Amino acid sequence: MSKINIYSLIIHFKNLKKTLFSNLFNTTISFLIIVLISVALSNIFVWLIFNANWKVVTSNLPLYAFGSFPANARWRPATWIISLLLLSIFTLCGPKWKWLQKNLLVAWIGTIPLGLYLLYGGFGLSPIMSRHWGGLTLTILLTVCSSILSLPFGIILALCRQSSLPLIKKLSSTYIDVMRSVPLIAVLFFGQLLIPLFLPIGIEIDRVWRAIFAFTLFVSAYIAEDIRGGLQSIPYTQIEAAKSLGLNQYQIIQFVLIPQALRIALPALTNQSIGLFQNTSLMAILGLVELLGVGRSILANPEFIGQYIEVYVWLASVYWMACTIMAILARHLEQRMSINQAYF
Repeated sequence: MSKINIYSLIIHFKNLKKTLFSNLFNTTISFLIIVLISVALSNIFVWLIFNANWKVVTSNLPLYAFGSFPANARWRPATWIISLLLLSIFTLCGPKWKWLQKNLLVAWIGTIPLGLYLLYGGFGLSPIMSRHWGGLTLTILLTVCSSILSLPFGIILALCRQSSLPLIKKLSSTYIDVMRSVPLIAVLFFGQLLIPLFLPIGIEIDRVWRAIFAFTLFVSAYIAEDIRGGLQSIPYTQIEAAKSLGLNQYQIIQFVLIPQALRIALPALTNQSIGLFQNTSLMAILGLVELLGVGRSILANPEFIGQYIEVYVWLASVYWMACTIMAILARHLEQRMSINQAYF
């Protein structure tokens, strides 16, 4: 650690000491808060190490990860999850190979067909029905597919809401306002239970894709507003400059508006992705056995009845870890985009 960092830590510690212990009242309150936090942390540590029965977690790790996926084929979702983790590590560490840097976005998009191929099967792999999918694998699949589909849909909605054509502007505005005023559980209920009623006889959509369709419709409305905020923050002088260079409207949108709007809206888009990952737990109410649904099914086992705290602490830890990884990836991407903007 450099001398400058040590000096700054000393200054910060002195300022903190002056703030917390400036007089008798502040000293008393600070001491009581520190004691309460210490007691709470010690009790939590004792419970985690000595009192909690983690057999409900350790004996069911395959269920948490893969649901009821056949045991002899669990290497397929495991391969997909490991590929996502490795790609996350490559993204965070910043690959030194130029060809990998250029194709990193392609690699992330390619994880979708890879995951669908490994889960569904075909072309040398035995087919597996979606009713056997579950656990963390299904949660990640719902999140990734819904995010990939809702982003372009949200961009189109944002552009339509700023369109000069009154009908297109009104229709997109109505759709966004309606979706933002409806609870997510109602949209998921519509996707799972009502969509099959509107389909012709003999045509059936897989329930996983019905869930992805419902999430996409809902999240795209919020993404559209985030993108619209990014578009409104772009100075009109840039559009005039692009027109003076001879760019048409499509080129202005492609090369000027969308890249800057995505960079500005990236923190909000990260919140949408994290919220989407967490909201997949609602599917446990509607029959899909994702991560939370696996925990509920395990608690229904007579062997583990009553061990709610252990199960939900474990699930909270998994959700926290996954959301933290998503936030770190988004922060890394935001820094890269800021550097590129400063360079150009």
